[in-house]
Amino acid sequence: MADGFQHAHADLGDVRLHYVTAGSGPAVVLLHGWPQTWYMWRDVMPGLAARYRVIAPDLRGLGDSSRPASGYDKKTVSNDVWRLVHDVLGIDTFFLVGHDWGGPTAFSLAAQHGDAVRRLAIFDVPVPGDGTPVFYNNRWHHGLHWEADLPEALIAGRENIYLGHFYRKWGARPDAIPEDAQREYLRTYRQPGAMTAGFNFYRAMQQDVKDNEAFLAAGKLTMPVLCWGGAASRGRGPLALESWQRVASNVRGGVAEGCGHWIPEERPDWVVEQLLAFFGEDAG
Repeated sequence: MADGFQHAHADLGDVRLHYVTAGSGPAVVLLHGWPQTWYMWRDVMPGLAARYRVIAPDLRGLGDSSRPASGYDKKTVSNDVWRLVHDVLGIDTFFLVGHDWGGPTAFSLAAQHGDAVRRLAIFDVPVPGDGTPVFYNNRWHHGLHWEADLPEALIAGRENIYLGHFYRKWGARPDAIPEDAQREYLRTYRQPGAMTAGFNFYRAMQQDVKDNEAFLAAGKLTMPVLCWGGAASRGRGPLALESWQRVASNVRGGVAEGCGHWIPEERPDWVVEQLLAFFGEDAG
């Protein structure tokens, strides 16, 4: 792994989280999505670590974290992150960044701990329960992942074929995620229970919608939010920003040119610039 990254595990009782840290200063928490791990932030972390203490966990069930049989609703997943950051690491306030399922996890965390999240940055994902009738626009795989046992049976032993499709097709170019990164992701997703855990993030969506609707009934997020959607391939374009504008009162962002869904890996230097400028506005 890259120099300057420290790996550790936190035993939270019901789950054991692997997490990676770098740098010092105010805390920045980076939340990955599917089918990735903390490693998606590998080229973003060094630029942030020059000014911040960066923390990138593997979410419950994914990467090198443990794989409980349940708890994949984002309220529970976000509580894992809160316990790691607040209870284990002793951090009271932090900046928060999410991509893919890391975005809804970040929303749940911010909705429950609004005083702790100083600013929130999101890449290419909307919020379940944001009030729109159709959440998964053109996302065919969500329906497959909801089915009990079927995707596991179809994909077992073929993880490279199935996950490789997303890595190659959902960026602005086929090599958006390089081969060495794909190998690292496959190392973890081939482990027993890892694919099921990933599918369980999708299977919890109905609960996520209910939970988020309850959060929103109490009001929108009030901390500043930065949201970028990918312009190319399967990037969500302006739909991501529009979703976050429905759930937060102070939102900016737009469409990231030259990117599909994998924005932090497709343009990491640009992502670092955006995050440093956005976080730097917070003088607290």
